[in-house]
Amino acid sequence: MRIADKFRELKAKNEKTLIAYICAGDPSTYATKEYVHALVKGGADIVELGLPFSDPVADGPTIQAASDRALEGGMNTDMYFELAASIKEQVPLVCMTYYNLIFRRGVDKFIQDCAASGITGIIVPDLPIEEADDILKACKAHDVDIIFMVTPVTDRNRMQKIFSKGSGFIYIVSRLGVTGARADVAKSTKEILEKVNTTLPRAVGFGISNGKQAAEVIAAGADAVIVGSAFVNIIASQNNVEERLEKLARELKDGCSAQ
Repeated sequence: MRIADKFRELKAKNEKTLIAYICAGDPSTYATKEYVHALVKGGADIVELGLPFSDPVADGPTIQAASDRALEGGMNTDMYFELAASIKEQVPLVCMTYYNLIFRRGVDKFIQDCAASGITGIIVPDLPIEEADDILKACKAHDVDIIFMVTPVTDRNRMQKIFSKGSGFIYIVSRLGVTGARADVAKSTKEILEKVNTTLPRAVGFGISNGKQAAEVIAAGADAVIVGSAFVNIIASQNNVEERLEKLARELKDGCSAQ
């Protein structure tokens, strides 16, 4: 399913979007499939499936540990695409990874493999818009969305470049620093949402971990919330994982729907 189709579907129902991240292969490919199912059952509308990398510079300790567990379990790029192709949930799948893995495989081949395995969007946190021509060309050729990030310190000129070249949605980093669940929603969230003047859906991530925070972000003007570390913490606990993933996804989706 295309990302734009999902946003249109939800807009017609007057719903906001929950985007859930987990790391592929943490702790196994079989478990990942079960976890995606639990997230979708709980209300996740889009699933970011992380392709683990040994030096995930945008991620905090929680997701770094998940990447380590997945790599130790044998996850690699070939296995990742096989896993993605085996997931049959009726939601868009988005690959989140780092440019080294894309470059090593070959940019066009990597994006072609995304499309062939059912992945319809890609996020590359360490790839600046100024150096993205090759991946933009490949994404256009294979009909895969390229999703760029904006942060509280992204200036207006750079934002305009991102708005003109990105697709799917705009990933708004709500605070400076790395990923990780926080106890509060950054005050900068509303300020940055006011700056992000684009027709693309605006999705806010970094630090959201509960329904109350999701509701605050939606009230501030976001079209979607992105949650990762809170789900990955549940996976790391190895305690009633599927039940708790589904429960948290439902809480977050309810928060997205609170008006």
